[in-house]
Amino acid sequence: MEIYEIKGNLTVPKTSKSGQLRKVMAGLFSAVTAAMFPIAGMTQSCVDPDALTFAMVPTEETVAELELYKPVIDKLEAATGKPVQFFMPTSYASVVEGMVGEFVNVAVLGPSSYVTANRLDPKIEVFATYAKRPGTFQAEGPGYQAVLVSRSDSSFDSIASLEGALVGLTDPGSTSGELLPRVVFTKEIGGVPLEEYFSKTVYTGSHELSAVAVAEGKVDAAFIATHRLDNVVNKGDVKAEDFQIIWSSSFVPQDPFVYRTDLCQDLRDKISSAFLSLSMDDPDSKEFLDNVKANKFVSMTSEDYDLIRDLQAAKKAAKN
Repeated sequence: MEIYEIKGNLTVPKTSKSGQLRKVMAGLFSAVTAAMFPIAGMTQSCVDPDALTFAMVPTEETVAELELYKPVIDKLEAATGKPVQFFMPTSYASVVEGMVGEFVNVAVLGPSSYVTANRLDPKIEVFATYAKRPGTFQAEGPGYQAVLVSRSDSSFDSIASLEGALVGLTDPGSTSGELLPRVVFTKEIGGVPLEEYFSKTVYTGSHELSAVAVAEGKVDAAFIATHRLDNVVNKGDVKAEDFQIIWSSSFVPQDPFVYRTDLCQDLRDKISSAFLSLSMDDPDSKEFLDNVKANKFVSMTSEDYDLIRDLQAAKKAAKN
């Protein structure tokens, strides 16, 4: 399994030296060009690459993510008979760019970044997500909530008390750390923009960093996804009792696993089967499912994310 880092529209080997980097990038560019522009006269009804590329929106330290997904990538390689290249993203937008640019075949996106990617290219389609186990903050099922949390010992114990406070967001492409706060939460404060209600808003870069920032008093409160907050608690970086919930959103669908539908149908079937067959009875599957606190994967369709489309439309309308 090879590992690359996505930077804009280029895929860069993570450990390459400058001289090797140019050679590898040239080779990658040639390969991508050949794939995107077949020789004249050739007709290709679907894409059947020699290797699959897999990427995911950043949530934790990249190396930790690689270890987390290795059993799944191994299963994906066994199911498809193809090597899988794991790409290290630098942002939500990087993964979307990789999918739209046809550099990435399979990815894990956030709900909002998926809807954006699907709008940019309808060939990017969701096929599954995981059904979470109940946790400290996370409810059972293929959905989660955005929560606004502060330290349990702070004086910021209500929405009103947070007026003029320093509040953390996650990433401009995040559903629970950006879209829901700006569209749904603002209704709680009379439609006032976040930047006007709070003294300052900052992007922390991840849900995990938002949780740590609240626990360490670097921000007064932050918007975090319930399952991501559970992850940080389970890792021991923070304690559940460190937090109090000030506001919760309605449930939104879990992170979508997506592929490009220009892949050949039999290949797409093998990809989806690899994920949907993950089982607690299989030691390798169990390790991965335990890590993501889920018992199984479930099929999803694009319509399951219409809620996110409505939220994005509302955000755009509010801007205009």
